[in-house]
Amino acid sequence: MFKRFGSKIYIALTLLVTVIAVGVLGFRFFSDYSWTDALYMTVITVSTVGFGEVEPLDDTAKLFTVFLITTSALILGYSLSVITEYIVGKSDPERVQYRKLQKMISKLENHIIIVGYGRNGKQAADKLSAYNKPFLIIENDKAVIEKYQSDERFFLEGNATEDSVLIEAQIKKASCLICTLPEDADNLFIVLSARQINKDLKIISRASQDASYKKIRLAGADNVIMPDRIGGDHMASLVVVPDLIEFLDNLSIVGKRSINIEEVSFEDLFDDNKERTIREIAMRSRTGCTIIGYKSPEGEYIVNPEADTVLKPGSKVVVLGRPEQVNQLNKEFNI
Repeated sequence: MFKRFGSKIYIALTLLVTVIAVGVLGFRFFSDYSWTDALYMTVITVSTVGFGEVEPLDDTAKLFTVFLITTSALILGYSLSVITEYIVGKSDPERVQYRKLQKMISKLENHIIIVGYGRNGKQAADKLSAYNKPFLIIENDKAVIEKYQSDERFFLEGNATEDSVLIEAQIKKASCLICTLPEDADNLFIVLSARQINKDLKIISRASQDASYKKIRLAGADNVIMPDRIGGDHMASLVVVPDLIEFLDNLSIVGKRSINIEEVSFEDLFDDNKERTIREIAMRSRTGCTIIGYKSPEGEYIVNPEADTVLKPGSKVVVLGRPEQVNQLNKEFNI
């Protein structure tokens, strides 16, 4: 809506300039006026102030004047309405917020797009906020946007099943897309569209039905999460291994002061390509954090890796520590 309004301003100004130029050229050549007199006649004709002609007009010049008055009246009316709407709209909070959002979106790069702000979407946003990850939320419900919009949480109003909305959210420059809509068909369509627009995009989607799982994966999702299945498994685990599950829950608590598990890439730790062993890093003595997992460049996972495990460029480590130890890790390695 706002983009169309902006284009109206340019159209109105272009039409005004065009009608003045046509008037000046017309009076110049039809009545042989000087350029100054031609401009004067054009202005008094377009503005309909009613001053007299510089010199009497012949029949051709009169017909041209009739044409100019008719055309300019329509153009002037249209231009005044658009310009007035623009001036009034500059004080409209909704337009101000939209311009602020557009400016923010244009600067986004390697960001995460969350589709839908229901229960799962809110949880995803909270987690990303805790880890200071840049993200944008696409939401179709204006009431939800008005309730949760803030300086730290930006919403783009629109239907994510439309390619134009995904493109407006800078999906071509995004690093990840998280689909959390309740309808599997909508998630499937969005995943399919997003994969066509950005081949390198990491896509995570929600699914409610078992039958939708494979379809969403085939559409291009890297990961498909079924919250109902995870919830049931979690509840059963609280019966089988309650203390373990409670411990794991504490690891995943969301909050800037409670982050105690981190995934760190080789490139975040070192700015060269020199291979090192876990022992050589001495992360425990330097930061207090413990390396509990290793992912090789080929995608192989090692739980509780040995001290002699070699870290290679392109690999990642999972570290565990208290919040203050994680902070020390970030300071020590300038992450």
